[in-house]
Amino acid sequence: MNNTGSLYIDKPSFLHQLDGGVKLIWVVLWSIFTFMFMDIRIFLALIVIGAILLYCSKIEFRRMRVLIGFILGFTVFNSILLLILTPNHGSELAGSTTVLFKIGFYTLTLENLFYVLTISCKYIALLPITLIFLFTTHPSKFASSLNRIGVPYKVAYTVSIALRYVPDIQAEVKHIIMAQEARGVAFKRGDAPVMTILKNYMSVLIPLVLGSLDRIEVVSNAMDLRGFGKDKTRTWYVREPFTRLDIVALVVGILFIAVGLILKANIGYFWYPF
Repeated sequence: MNNTGSLYIDKPSFLHQLDGGVKLIWVVLWSIFTFMFMDIRIFLALIVIGAILLYCSKIEFRRMRVLIGFILGFTVFNSILLLILTPNHGSELAGSTTVLFKIGFYTLTLENLFYVLTISCKYIALLPITLIFLFTTHPSKFASSLNRIGVPYKVAYTVSIALRYVPDIQAEVKHIIMAQEARGVAFKRGDAPVMTILKNYMSVLIPLVLGSLDRIEVVSNAMDLRGFGKDKTRTWYVREPFTRLDIVALVVGILFIAVGLILKANIGYFWYPF
């Protein structure tokens, strides 16, 4: 976190120079492109392109590793649930069944394993563009950019506050865990069984929610005292005009979706090579 109170990290890259609204449009276009397909080849290509863009942002890995770890952990957890709860969906999509092993009523097929791998790659393909948006977008500039492209300033300011609140949540979780560890609650592997550690992590949610509600009330009262929302329009202290780079990025985004529509019309929904 920096002095903006957000995840924004100032670096000399072309991604930092892009308008915040343009980057949000790119996040939406990237997400639409991703959810148009169930093809692992496309997802791997998106991961490579996203990794290259992430490298161009010049953000150090240590600044992103917490979010990366959280999203990868969620992906693994979701994959396990899919393997357990939808054991036949992969076979239905592929139109074939190749049994790997069977335990009681549960049967693991190659088709379902490939389906879960494809879903995991889909989620991971969204990770680079999300990290780029979070770490290269200044909250104040982003709010004014949203308002300029037609988003009501109340909504734009709400999004800006949400971006500023992400690192606060991270810090709050860290403080709660440290306080609980001082009371002898186990959070590290080896100090207690895995299920006990997971249960202890769940106990963090209650003080986190209560603290968040208290902070929301403080911010809400402060905004009411300043008359926020009284007028239909407002001025912005930080607002910059669109640059040639922003226009180029928008054109590339339109071409990106056009390529996606062409691919969608020429390939099937689920690609299975075996």
